[in-house]
Amino acid sequence: MRIGIDVGGTNTDAVLLDGTRVLAAVKTSTTADVTSGIVAAVDGLQRQHAFDPAGVRAVMIGTTHFINALVEARRLAPTAAVRLSLPAGASLPPMVDWPQRLVDAISGRGYLCHGGHEFDGRHIAELDEAELRRAAHDMGEAGIRSVAISSVFSPVNAEFELRAAEVISAVLPDVAISLSHEIGRIGLLERENATVINAALRELAAQIVDGLAASVTGAGITAPLYLSQNDGTLMDVDFARRYPVATFASGPTNSMRGAAVLSGLGTCAVVDVGGTTSDIGVLRHGFPREATTDVSVAGIRTNFRMPDVLSIGIGGGSLVRGEPAGGTAAGAGVTVGPDSVGYELTSRALVFGGDTLTATDIAVAAGLAEIGDPGRVAHLDPGLVRAALDRIARDAADAVERMRTSAEPLPVVAVGGGSILLPGELAGVGEVHRPENYAVANAIGAAIAQIGGEVDRVYAIEPGRRDAVVEEAKQEAVDRAVAAGASPSTVDIVDFDEVPIPYLPGNATRIRVKAVGDLQLGA
Repeated sequence: MRIGIDVGGTNTDAVLLDGTRVLAAVKTSTTADVTSGIVAAVDGLQRQHAFDPAGVRAVMIGTTHFINALVEARRLAPTAAVRLSLPAGASLPPMVDWPQRLVDAISGRGYLCHGGHEFDGRHIAELDEAELRRAAHDMGEAGIRSVAISSVFSPVNAEFELRAAEVISAVLPDVAISLSHEIGRIGLLERENATVINAALRELAAQIVDGLAASVTGAGITAPLYLSQNDGTLMDVDFARRYPVATFASGPTNSMRGAAVLSGLGTCAVVDVGGTTSDIGVLRHGFPREATTDVSVAGIRTNFRMPDVLSIGIGGGSLVRGEPAGGTAAGAGVTVGPDSVGYELTSRALVFGGDTLTATDIAVAAGLAEIGDPGRVAHLDPGLVRAALDRIARDAADAVERMRTSAEPLPVVAVGGGSILLPGELAGVGEVHRPENYAVANAIGAAIAQIGGEVDRVYAIEPGRRDAVVEEAKQEAVDRAVAAGASPSTVDIVDFDEVPIPYLPGNATRIRVKAVGDLQLGA
């Protein structure tokens, strides 16, 4: 047995699985401290289907802790960014494009030092260790507790980042250090930004992971704990402490992976309607299509692995406003969202005795859901109810159309508790599939997640060596998956990209390989 838990902005969902069979599923309100909501969810599973905690082999959690901390600019560590690039790369200093409130929140300091590589591994300049030591002493005087080190083309050659970390650690042994070649992809500023974000979250990551582990062990479960990553794979708690940035998009990713399992569709569009937002993504071969462009997180451009997800402000807690306008377009005169009552739904929605009209009230008034007190929404104008549902359907259909990349038919799978708001068919899109256990697809996605390994690097390919280089990259991705805990016999290559880079000499080619395998329980 394994337990999957997904912590959303409104609800915390949990499932107990035996293989792929759902033994129990619960949906509870997310609590302010989050961990007590997890305890309540596990207790709910125990009440629904009594189980021996010792029989649980693994617990998988998807959490919004870290992305929320960044968006809210709270609980971030004083952080310094060290860039190894001089004499090049000095025109745009670290954090140059960050919102000032986030720079202030991390007491951000930037240091430009000598070093870096060309794409083929040649040195831009030699590392100046005395320069690094001076920078480290200045960091110590400024109270810096976390450091992000980035170097030009470090995904090609990481030697300068690794040595810089040793030099700075010798001066500041208690400082957490994040290295850009372990976090982002090719692209200096975006990779540097992702690394600085990761560094700022390191202290919080240790606290959160310990809290999550305590909430699981408090339920008597001694099985290993894993956290969901952005790409739909898992990481253990030690990895999560080092790379909290890898959890940012775990919520929508878990929902999409769960939708694939529940619907049996490996390639489809997924509409996940939660309590606060609806996330629309596309599955390819059972995994989320990854964004091919820079992803902005809290106003900061990054280039770490993120699914290509479009979020719209429609969910079960969305505020409904306006009056229906007769004879005009569907939903005209009525707005749904983007603001939401969030986890206060059970106290503010009309059906729960509150005074705020939400999308959940609309669903109850339309007979789509049986929660709360239906009598409290019996007075709603049927025209308003119909107009609100039409607006939701139209906005969801528009979002799905925006995510399509071809004219080929693309099945649509609706998941999440709020998906009851969607009709059986979307205009211009077609039938909407709503599989069994759709309301907890996110928790199921967390529970069935696999272990992955990825390589993303620029290679200088000599004539006649293309096949050997590709095979080398694939084998490295497989080895990384196995090292992360995948069962060797189950690892497959699920994604491969090969893009020649014509503006660089030496037959430069960017190769990206992703390998995925089943979690090796008890390893």
